[in-house]
Amino acid sequence: MHRDMEQAEGNQTELRRIAIQGERGSNSHMAALEMLGEVEVVPCSVSAEVIDAVVSQRVDAAVLPIENSLHGSVAEHYDLLLEHPVRIDGESLLRIRHNLIAAPGVKLEDVRNVLSHPVALSQCRRFLAGLTQAKSVPFYDTAGSVKHLMEAGLRDTAGVAPDLAAKEYGAVVLVAGIEDHAQNYTRFHLLRRSADARPGGLPAPNKLSLAFAVEHRPGTLVAALERLRDAGVDLTKIESRPVPGRPWEYVFYVDLRFADDAMADRAVLSLAPHCSMVKELGRYAAA
Repeated sequence: MHRDMEQAEGNQTELRRIAIQGERGSNSHMAALEMLGEVEVVPCSVSAEVIDAVVSQRVDAAVLPIENSLHGSVAEHYDLLLEHPVRIDGESLLRIRHNLIAAPGVKLEDVRNVLSHPVALSQCRRFLAGLTQAKSVPFYDTAGSVKHLMEAGLRDTAGVAPDLAAKEYGAVVLVAGIEDHAQNYTRFHLLRRSADARPGGLPAPNKLSLAFAVEHRPGTLVAALERLRDAGVDLTKIESRPVPGRPWEYVFYVDLRFADDAMADRAVLSLAPHCSMVKELGRYAAA
């Protein structure tokens, strides 16, 4: 614990303004605090705005979700990593806890509407099905639902959000832990500009993320994966995304564990003869 606190303090000297998608009090806000300590969080309405804030240097870094243990990968964020000059410098795992949150004084039996992001609502189906007097209403953000009900003075409405949202906006938790599955985790990436030096205080990298495209002919993907195997890296994840404007062609995203930088370098170089494009997305410590 002491080492983690020292690490967060070291990072904070360089990373002060952190962009997130969503409002303050969201899971992304919680992930930023967990990774970096007390920083200034800059809310953004959409993920493309988060990346633009990083690239244009309006912020020092960003924290974005890349994968949820129940719902899978965030496809849009893979596309943004490929398209823009940003780099993964770290990752964290956040246990997702959903809570029913309302204005002070509101009782459970008063609730007629439950607002939240559609993914959060879907992860609380059992609890919400038992709340027979209330209907679920999709909203743009988990923490944003709490912000909205407090600003609007709604007395018949609750939000589904992290407990940080209740603290952030002066609301109260009516029911804690309403998620269907306790084993619900989201993996977040710490993103910086590709041209920036790696900040001090981060642990030594042992994980590598790559994007590559192979020529559209038989055996090219197998050949690329065999080269990664021969380089000695451990393939922990592979994801494919379609190439815009080129039907049935794909970019492949892989996560690899490595023992040292020389092994990581071999893995990257090994792909060149078999791929039409290779982009290193980042080297960082696995969560």
